[in-house]
Amino acid sequence: MNASDTARVQNYLRQRFGNKRLSLARRENKDDSADLMLEDEFIGVVFQDDEDGEVCFHVQISILEEDLEES
Repeated sequence: MNASDTARVQNYLRQRFGNKRLSLARRENKDDSADLMLEDEFIGVVFQDDEDGEVCFHVQISILEEDLEES
């Protein structure tokens, strides 16, 4: 994901979820994805998909069982 796409998706996620603490961090060796962060905690990955000439972004969030025990 280039810097422009990263900023656009970050702004969308912040607005959609009403949380300005969400951010996207570009990955050093990957150009098709960015890390999804909540403040300084990694919570998932956003992948860019541009098959068939249409661009979309997929959000994958992992929830560890140990994190569920804390709530």
